[in-house]
Amino acid sequence: MTTHTRNTQTVLVTSASGKTGRRVAERLAARGAAVRAGSRTGTTPFDWEDPATWAPALRGADAVYAAYYPDLAAPGAVEAMETLGRLAAEHGVRRITLLSGRGEPTAAAAEDALRTAAAGGREGEGGGDGTGNGSGVELTVVRASFFAQNFSEGLLAEGVAEGELVFPAGDTAEPFVDADDLADVIVETLTADGHAGLVHEVTGPRPLGFAEVAAEIARASGRPVVYRPVPEAAYAELLTGFGLPADEAAWLSALFTTLLDGHNSSATDGVKRVLGREPRSFAAFATKTWGGGGS
Repeated sequence: MTTHTRNTQTVLVTSASGKTGRRVAERLAARGAAVRAGSRTGTTPFDWEDPATWAPALRGADAVYAAYYPDLAAPGAVEAMETLGRLAAEHGVRRITLLSGRGEPTAAAAEDALRTAAAGGREGEGGGDGTGNGSGVELTVVRASFFAQNFSEGLLAEGVAEGELVFPAGDTAEPFVDADDLADVIVETLTADGHAGLVHEVTGPRPLGFAEVAAEIARASGRPVVYRPVPEAAYAELLTGFGLPADEAAWLSALFTTLLDGHNSSATDGVKRVLGREPRSFAAFATKTWGGGGS
């Protein structure tokens, strides 16, 4: 039987205005948790680019949802996770759930950095974790596949609205995960016992190619949407045309190309193992999001 922790726990949600952070904060609040919605401009200042904001946000928190921006595979992520883990241990945080990317070796290095730094709270005088009991910080890692909401809320939304999905994915299939499912999994790991030390890989129920995604969106919205695959360099050039710095555009395009080379094409049972139900399909997501011709 799943045992839930007290609902009055204080939880810091980082990147609380993002796709997953917003959903996690809403669900935690509905369960009665005291939510600190961390963001650059929110009531709880938390800026991944300003480590000086981290300790005040962590102080007094029981648990943390860590969604690193821009991505755990980005330069600087390893160092950021080392600092976060050390500060969390020092301030007596009991539990961290880290959002990570599925099949990202560089992200795995950042996971390890957080794991090691948080475990350091078990050592030293008084337990080293700010609580005196030496138990350290529990870490759960949730590795997610490509979000379905990237087509409705993210960088692909504008192209979808204009009827053309341009992306460097070739004919690779991806088991897109609904961000609502992902948020449910994250909240469960933050509020229920039994997830410490685990890595959950969460995906949708089956892989779809981007052409299939375009067809599902077209079906649900009632308007044409087509997929146009482009090479990595061409996509980077497209991103710079939207105002992204050239080095950031090149990094992002290379990341997408790496992730969508086929090694992540299989689906997992992560959502069912954590929540006891099947994940939502992309077709169901598309119907909910674009049904009736809306966008």
